[in-house]
Formats: sequence, C-alpha cells, structure tokens
Amino acid sequence: MTDLSDLPPLWSVPRFLALRPAVPLVTALALWLYAVRHTDVSHLDDYGLVTALHPSFWAGLAVLTAGFWFTVRDRRRPGGWSAAYVLGLLVMERATQAVLYPTPLYAWAWKHDGVVDHLLTAGGLQNADRIGDMAVYDQWPGFFAAQAALVRLLGVDSAAMYMAWWPLASSLLLLLPLLLIYRTFTEDRRLIWTAVWLFYVANWVGQDYFSPQSVAFALHLGVLAVVLRRYGRSGEGGGRRGQAVWTALVTLLVTAIVISHQLTPGMLVVSLLALWLLRRHRDWVPVVTTVVIFLAWCLTAALPFLSAALPDMIRAVGDVGGNVETGYGTTPTGTGAVATSWAARLLSGSVLLLTVVGAWRQPVLRYRATPLLVITAAPLPMFVASSYGSEMIFRVLMFMLPGVAFFGAAALLPKVRTLAATEAAAEAAAEAAAGARRQGEARARHGFGFRTGFGLRVWGPLPVLLAGTLAFVPSYSGKDRISYFPPQEVALVRQLFDEAPEGSLVVAANRNYPLAYASYGSVDHYWFLEDDRRHVDEIVRDPARTLATDMAGVERPARAYFLFTRGQSADSEMNGQLTGAQLDRVRESVAASPRFRLVAETGAGVVYELRQGEDEGAEDDGAEGAGR
Repeated sequence: MTDLSDLPPLWSVPRFLALRPAVPLVTALALWLYAVRHTDVSHLDDYGLVTALHPSFWAGLAVLTAGFWFTVRDRRRPGGWSAAYVLGLLVMERATQAVLYPTPLYAWAWKHDGVVDHLLTAGGLQNADRIGDMAVYDQWPGFFAAQAALVRLLGVDSAAMYMAWWPLASSLLLLLPLLLIYRTFTEDRRLIWTAVWLFYVANWVGQDYFSPQSVAFALHLGVLAVVLRRYGRSGEGGGRRGQAVWTALVTLLVTAIVISHQLTPGMLVVSLLALWLLRRHRDWVPVVTTVVIFLAWCLTAALPFLSAALPDMIRAVGDVGGNVETGYGTTPTGTGAVATSWAARLLSGSVLLLTVVGAWRQPVLRYRATPLLVITAAPLPMFVASSYGSEMIFRVLMFMLPGVAFFGAAALLPKVRTLAATEAAAEAAAEAAAGARRQGEARARHGFGFRTGFGLRVWGPLPVLLAGTLAFVPSYSGKDRISYFPPQEVALVRQLFDEAPEGSLVVAANRNYPLAYASYGSVDHYWFLEDDRRHVDEIVRDPARTLATDMAGVERPARAYFLFTRGQSADSEMNGQLTGAQLDRVRESVAASPRFRLVAETGAGVVYELRQGEDEGAEDDGAEGAGR
C-alpha cells in the first residue's frame, strides 16, 4: 500500500508558473463570452459593430494582447501557448460576427451563395447566352464547384447554412503556410508568432469572407511556402524523386488557384518571377509550371470573358491614378464611415512603417530573408496593370502582408535568431551571459529586475501591438451597418424571388441586399445607382414616372418589381451615393403612384410591383405629386 506522503503534491509553485499563461487567455475568452451575450446588434449606427460591442469585449482584447506579448517574449514558454493566444485572437476577431448576427454578413457572400445554388440547380456550367455577365463565374468555377460538392456532402439546403463561419475557417487555412514561410527564415518563435499575430491584425481588408479569393490566397501562400522551402538554394528536396513530389504538389495547388480566381494567378506569377531572379531561387520549374497552367486556362475556358474585357484591360495599363481611385459611389460619407476608414488607413500605414523599421534594424535578418522582401514588393507593379474594379489597392496590400508582418514583428523584438548556426550559437552564449547578469541584478533588486533598458524593451512595443489589435475592430467591422441584413430583410427578399415568375425584372437602388443574385438564371436585375449619373438625377427628380418607364418592357407572365431595403439605404448613405432623404423620396413616390401596387412589406424593406395593362398612365400626376 502506497504511503500518501510519497505522492507528488497536486499543486506546486513550478506547476503554477507553468500554467500562468493560461490566466490572461482564459480571462480574455471569458470577457469575450460575456460581451457577446450582452451585445445588441438590432440597431447599428454608422460605426457598425464598434459602438454596439459591450465594453467587456475591448477589455478582453486588451488582456489577450498583453498576455500574448509577455508569453511570446518568454523563451521558457512552450510554443503551444503562443499558438493558443493566436487562436484566441482569431476567435475574438473572426467569430464574433458569426455569433452575434443571426444571418450571414456581406452582400458578396450572398452573391456567391447564389452562384453555388445556381450550379446545383442547373447541374453544370452555362455560357453567357444563358446567364449573361454571371457567366464569368462559370469560367472560373473551381471554388463554386467545390462548395456545391460540400453542400451535397453536408446535406444542407445551401452554403448560407455555414458561410457565416467562413471568415474564421479561411483565416485558419492561412496559419500553416504562414508558419512554413516564416520558419524558412528563422527559428526564433518570438518572431514567428509575433509575425503571425501582426498578419491577422493587419488583415482587415475583409477578403476572408465566403469567396474564391479567400481560398485562392491560402493556396497562393502554400505555393510560396513550397517554393521558398524546397526550391531555394538551401532547400532540401530529397533528390529528383523528392523534387518530383514537390513539383506535383505545386502543380496541384496552382491548378486549383487558376480555375478558381482571376487575380491570384497573376499575383503568383509576379512573385515567382521575382524569386526566380534571385540567385537562391534559380529553379525554373515553379514559375514555368504556373505560367503554362495560367495561359492554358486563359486561352481556353476563360477566353470568352477575357476577349470581351481585353479592351478595358489594355486601357487600364499604365493608368496608376485611375487604378487606385475609388470613383463615384464609394466615397465614405458621415462621421462613422470616415472614422472607420481612417482607422483602416492608419492601421495599414503603421504596420508598413514597422516593416521599414524592422528591415532597417535587423541587417542580418534583412539578408537572410531577402526572398521574403522580394515577394513583399512584387505585387506593387500590379498598380500599373489594372484597377480590378477599384479594389487593386486593397488586394496589393493583402498580398504584401506576409512579408510586411514578418519585418514589422522584427521591429518590435530586440534580437532575432536566424538559421545561421554560428549566429545562433553566438546569440545563445550572449543571452546566457546576459541572463546570468540579469538574474544577479534581479536578486539585488528584490526579484523585480526592471532595469530601465530592459523595461523599455519589454513594455515599449506593447502599446504599439495593443493599438494595432484594437484598431482592427473598426477597420474590419466598422461598416457592419452596410454588411448586416436582419432576418426580416432576408425573408422579404426570399419571398420576392420565390414568387417572381421566370423572366421577371427586379429594380433596386444598389445590389446591397441578401439573395441579390438568387435565380439569376431566370430573373433580371437593374440597380439604378450604377447607371449614368444623369439618369440617377432624373430618377431623384421624378421617381415613380422614371422607374415605371425603365420597368415597362417586361411582358406577362413575367413581372417587374421595385425592391427597397434597409441594406440599400445604408450602403447608399455611407458610400456617398444618395442621402436618406433622397431615398425616402423615391420610396414615397413609388408608394403613392397608381402605377405600382404593394406586394410585401417588413420592418426592413418593401416590395412593389409595376401594374401591367391597367391604365398605367391614369392619375399619375396628382398621385406622384402627393408622394413628393
């Protein structure tokens, strides 16, 4: 029989110290849980989720950031704690919206859900004669075909059942290739995990939603990770057989990218060409493989779209000013929209500044990670090539972010350990000696050990990291008034498309509403705010008459509908299209006109139908005058 006195104690000081990093992490997640249970998103203002969040959310994010910083700085802590903090960051950043909102965010995510649904309904790809401009998705079907298969596999009604969680899932997809890329240039886990943290904090652009770009970007990083680790001068491919395996993997990843997204293959080609110019990356296989697959797809499946778009693409080459300007209808308007826009700009500007500082302060790292600097700068020439729907500036920033985060993290750390064995040994010896001195000085100072220099090195970067982490929230969620569609709005639009006969026309101010592309194979759309500005002004002056004229070409049994929702109003107001008063005038004019009849109405929107064959012109002057 064992004597109980021989058993080790259940609790001891060393065991407590080993678990000490769990305290801030658990505290932060507890504060987050409390926040999401006490946050009301039913009435969002122009600051989106920023002002709606319970204060405990901000406290939790601050605790999480501080806990991460002191954990990652401590070499004695296992790397698993840093990973746990990063996962906690992703939960707080990317899962909050999925928990708070009862419906998926963002009109473009709903659009992609419509594409998946059409693919399932039609049973295959279709050309422009059948589905018009939407045929572009059939020419890059990789993502949508995979999602259609996933919907069938899960047995759900549509991708809308899970796409609210896609930002979290797509962010997790980036973690492995990021770690592989960073470990190519350093074994210092402080730098690796701080770079990962900065990457997720600075990635506010929002391309993690349910979209081909979210997956293509992860595959893009996967290709770069393989090339940097296995095709560099120091790469160990395991001989010809090993290189054949890596070439097959690169081919598979590149093919998935090329058939899924238009822009990402171009970014990948530019990055691989830049790497090929380096002495350490002279292997031609990855770049030639990518170029051949890319050209083969462009000259076959994607040729119809590219042939039609080629004149505009040629005109855009060299027009840097035009490629970076936002244009009419996308200028932030109002205090909230302007403030959140500036928060995003300052966040990106600060991280870019940290990148410059990190590259300047770490000459050894700058040399060792030259390939990462090269692929960071590689996307910049894309400004000359295209505007990409006025989004090129955001996409370039996103593709630069892996390298930007790496050198930005280097700016926050005093010393970085590279892969060079001699440098690592010298650093270890120097740190051991310094640690012994600090330990002796700590005892002399009653265990606190806070010399001025040491305190600045530890505490100085924390406010910078904390400010960036907190700034992510307004940058990422500051326009949720535009992106969120309440259940009443979803139900209203779903009712419209369920009842609309084939060949019908739906007219709306803009495309910012859920299910905007539902039944796009059988229902046409017209968003009048995307029309010529003179025609928009004409609609504002005489709404019902002008809209009725625009909608008059629809013949029975098809119908013409006017849809006005809360999401359209929010997008128009916050992006400088029409004011709320102007939109109310349009709605009231349609409501008062005998040309239209009310079909459905909820607290989030209204649907009117254009009367057909019922004396459309009678009494419209007096009624519309009353509406105005």
